[in-house]
Amino acid sequence: MRIIFYLTVIVLANFVTAAFSPLHLGAFIVPMGTLFIGITFILRDLVQNQHGRVKTYMIIGIALILSAVVSYLHGDTLLIVLASALSFAISETTDTEIYSRLKLPMSWRVFYSGLVGGCLDSAIFVVIGLSPLGANFLPWAAVPAAIVGQVIVKTIIQGIGAIVLSRIPKLQKEEALG
Repeated sequence: MRIIFYLTVIVLANFVTAAFSPLHLGAFIVPMGTLFIGITFILRDLVQNQHGRVKTYMIIGIALILSAVVSYLHGDTLLIVLASALSFAISETTDTEIYSRLKLPMSWRVFYSGLVGGCLDSAIFVVIGLSPLGANFLPWAAVPAAIVGQVIVKTIIQGIGAIVLSRIPKLQKEEALG
């Protein structure tokens, strides 16, 4: 079930990003799908807890292909699809490796690995996909606000997720056994 939730949220993030205009929160620009991307890091950690690192990498590969196909079918340019795939691959791999190596309670591993993964995802996607270097949707002056806005939202979601996970007894037992 965790795998299905993970894949569904990835598709939902792509759909929402394509269907809705970004939020402008003061100086920050936040695509609507960002609200779901923070959740994907948490779900990926839960998949890893249940299925292990090797199977998680296979699932990340499936998610990468699914994400690219959905993005392309929603009309994103090939450059946006490539930027999305590259940022996804790097951020999910980084999240997986950090989560695997930290010797902390699960909620802290979820938070720290997601924080780094979210920062990488935001920076890579905005620079390669949206900046003048990529599809030129954003001028260079707006790039920092786009990156920081996404990082803030993803960090808040990671923090909420870590708090919620720390309060679920079943996950605490799973972690102790795993």
